[in-house]
Amino acid sequence: MAIRRPLSYAAALAVAASVALAAPAAASPPGTKDVTAVLFEWNYASVAKECANTLGPAGYGYVQVSPPAEHIQGPQWWTSYQPVSYKIAGRLGDRAAFQNMVNACHTAGVKVVVDTVINHMSAGSGTGTGGSSYTKYGYPGLYSNNDFNDCRTDITNYQDRYNVQYCELVGLADLRTGSDYVRQAIAGYMNDLLSLGVDGFRVDAAKHIPAADLANIKSRLKNPSAYWKQEVIHGAGEAVQPTEYTGNGDVQEFRYAYDLKRVLTNEKLAYLKNYGEGWGYVNSSVAGVFVDNHDTERNGSTLSYKNGANYTLANVFMLAWPYGAPDINSAYEWSDADAGPPNGGKVNACWQDGWKCQHAWPEIKSMVAFRNATRGQAVTNWWDNGNNLIVFGRGNKGYVVINHENTTADRSYQTSLPAGTYCDVQSNRTVTVDGSGWFKASVAPNTALAIYAGKSSC
Repeated sequence: MAIRRPLSYAAALAVAASVALAAPAAASPPGTKDVTAVLFEWNYASVAKECANTLGPAGYGYVQVSPPAEHIQGPQWWTSYQPVSYKIAGRLGDRAAFQNMVNACHTAGVKVVVDTVINHMSAGSGTGTGGSSYTKYGYPGLYSNNDFNDCRTDITNYQDRYNVQYCELVGLADLRTGSDYVRQAIAGYMNDLLSLGVDGFRVDAAKHIPAADLANIKSRLKNPSAYWKQEVIHGAGEAVQPTEYTGNGDVQEFRYAYDLKRVLTNEKLAYLKNYGEGWGYVNSSVAGVFVDNHDTERNGSTLSYKNGANYTLANVFMLAWPYGAPDINSAYEWSDADAGPPNGGKVNACWQDGWKCQHAWPEIKSMVAFRNATRGQAVTNWWDNGNNLIVFGRGNKGYVVINHENTTADRSYQTSLPAGTYCDVQSNRTVTVDGSGWFKASVAPNTALAIYAGKSSC
């Protein structure tokens, strides 16, 4: 039978966040297209279709899929994060469906990142989604009692490195990742995914695994240069810090998302002029950024789809601003924070059955091509009104206006763009830039304008 965690996963993570803000980590994928659509709890057949129909044509470089490993039974989303074997036999699809998805996404020009749960196994006993029997410290043919760390109580103190990395995250059996056997077993799982064509990994709960253990595991991969983004939540004064992990790959910069919420809701957009390293974040080259993810939208530490224009504008800014590699969270409506995906993960169509499809919102999707077109260009022509109207260019390739005021911004704007006609991809109207780089436009309250070279007609 399916087991339950001592706390719901979302509730437990909220508790952990209140103690230490401990959660996920990501960073900047290599290549010219660095935007990832995180299709949270979409089944693999639906992901395959979306790669072909939307992600590829829109210019997304990556799709991140939810954990494929066999896991505990139950309708809640967090059951995906309690693996019981490394077979591809979760609720979202079997091995054939997973392979078909990878192939379809590659055909569409989209690389595949897998959310990989390797810090822990389950919190109880039962039969998994693929028929495997298990107990908390016993997974026949895979792990037994000695493959788990000796500390078998919950993490309670984020100022204590041992407690964070050797005790149990919300009651989940903590793997002994210092063990050669465990390292090889984890690498075996990741190598199996690589053999199916996977391009990279999000390492769930990486903060709870010593960085040296992860480095050892990565060294055993068939492709040690496969993209890694690690969930290492920053906490002031904590024993474990994100910078310890940058030698392995990217880390998710949670402060970016937390601060965006505060700025959009309580402060001034003008403060964003030096967003990134200027705010003390990790180097842009190893930063994974997001407005929200599946944990933070539930615990309230970031904006979410429930925040309307603030959420949309935050995503527009993230895609326009040259810091880190952006993840676009694309999931489903929820009132119960534990609720699993509609239709068991099958997406019949966007904006039906509760699927939010943020990656396909016109205001967000259009900015993916903007980001690709302006890649490598510095911020130029920054101007703000000292409050909530900001404008900036990306060299001579693009220009953005974000109006978070309560009144229309009706004015002229100075760009570094060549003279010509451009399509504002936020409103599907054209604007004309004169020979001096100026154009005039009206931007309604809580909307944006974005133009870029190569997009002249709407």
